[in-house]
Amino acid sequence: MTTDVRMLDEADWDTWYGALDVAFGGVAESPEEQRLWRELTEFDRSFGVWDGGACVGTAGAFSFRLSVPGGALVDAAGVTMVSVAATHRRRGILTSMMRKQLDDVRAGGECLAVLTASEPVIYGRFGYGAATHMLKATIDTTRVRLAAPAGTADVRLRYAQPADVHEACEELYARLVSGRPGLLARQPGWERHGLLDPQSERSGASPLQCVVAERAGELVGYVRFSVKPEWDWQGPKGTVHLRDLEAADPAACAALWQFLFDIDLTSSVVAHNRPVDDPLLQLVTDVRRCGVTVRDSLHVRLVELGAALEARTYQAPVDVVFEVEDAFCPWNEGRWRLTGDTKGASCERTQDPADLTLSVRELGAAYLGGVSLASLAAAGRVRELREGALAEASLAFGSPAAPWLPHGF
Repeated sequence: MTTDVRMLDEADWDTWYGALDVAFGGVAESPEEQRLWRELTEFDRSFGVWDGGACVGTAGAFSFRLSVPGGALVDAAGVTMVSVAATHRRRGILTSMMRKQLDDVRAGGECLAVLTASEPVIYGRFGYGAATHMLKATIDTTRVRLAAPAGTADVRLRYAQPADVHEACEELYARLVSGRPGLLARQPGWERHGLLDPQSERSGASPLQCVVAERAGELVGYVRFSVKPEWDWQGPKGTVHLRDLEAADPAACAALWQFLFDIDLTSSVVAHNRPVDDPLLQLVTDVRRCGVTVRDSLHVRLVELGAALEARTYQAPVDVVFEVEDAFCPWNEGRWRLTGDTKGASCERTQDPADLTLSVRELGAAYLGGVSLASLAAAGRVRELREGALAEASLAFGSPAAPWLPHGF
C-alpha cells in the first residue's frame, strides 16, 4: 500500500472532515457544528493520510493551555479528529499518525499531549493514561432534596439569553481555571463551543437556556440547560438536561442546583458531565437515588517527561527516583529524580538507584492528581523498590480538587 501523509490544506477540509464523519458512523453533523469545527481547525497542526484521491486517515491538534496541580497553565496539544478508514485498518496508519504527531508536539516545545478517547483501549499503547474522570447523574427530583448551605437564599437568579451573558460567564470560568486541574483556559473562538445548540441534537428538548446567579449585582455563577417535556397518564415527568454549571462559591452552587431541582413539570435532572467530587454529592439528601456513574475522560501523555513533571507542584514534599519505560517516545526512558513540594519542582536524569518503576502511561494517569500511584501499584502497574517511596510519591501527586475536563474537543 502506498499512502501519502500531508498537512491539511484548507481546500481539502470538506473531504478530510467527511472521512472523519464516515469513520464515526457516517451521520453528518449539523451545519452549525461543522462551521465551528472548521473555524477552530488549526490547519498547520492537522494532516491526512491519502490513498490516491481518497482520504483514509485524519488527525489534528489544538493549541491548549491546561491547568495542572498548583494552578499553572501548561501548553498542551489537544489531540483531536483522529480516524482511520475501515478499509485501511491494521495497516499501521494510526501508529504512523501518532508517531508524526508526537514528534511534532515535541518539536513545537509542548511537554504534554491530551485527548478524549472514543475507545480507551486504543491509546494506552502510545503512552496515554486516563487522568480524569467524569460523573453522570440521573437524579429523581421527586425523591431527592438539597441541604443548602447558609447564604443560598441571598443569591439572586434570573433567566438570560445564553449569548447575551456569555462574556460574563466566560470571565467567571476563567477565574476558576487555576483552581482545578484539567480545566482548559479557553482560547479565542472556544467560548462559542458552550453556545452550540443545533436543533438536530436536541432530541425533543428545548433550545439551550441560561440562568445566572448574582449577588450584589455581581455574577457568581451560571447554568446552561435544556428541558425535555414529557407526560404520561399520571401527569408531567419532564427531564432537565444540564449542560454547564459553574459557581464562585458554595451558596451560588447550591442555589443553581436548587433551581434545576425545582423547575416546573419535571421529575428528573440529568447531569452528563460533572467532576467526581462535585458538591452535588454532598448537597443531596439521598445519593442512592442520583444514579451516579463514572467513566474516563481526559487522557494525558507526557511528551517531555522532565519538563512536564517540573511544570506542576506537589502537595507534599517528594524526592523519588523513577525508572520509566517509554518505548514509543524513547527519549523519556531511563531514571529520573523528582524533587518538589508546594512551591515548585525539579526533575532531572540520574544514575541513582530507582525507587519506583513504571511506564509513562502510569505517570500520565497520575499527572493531574486524580489517579493515585498507590492504586496503580495495587493493580500491578507500579512497582516499589524502596520501602516508603510509593506512599511518599502517591501523596505528593494528589490534588485537593479532582481533575476534570468540562467539555470535549
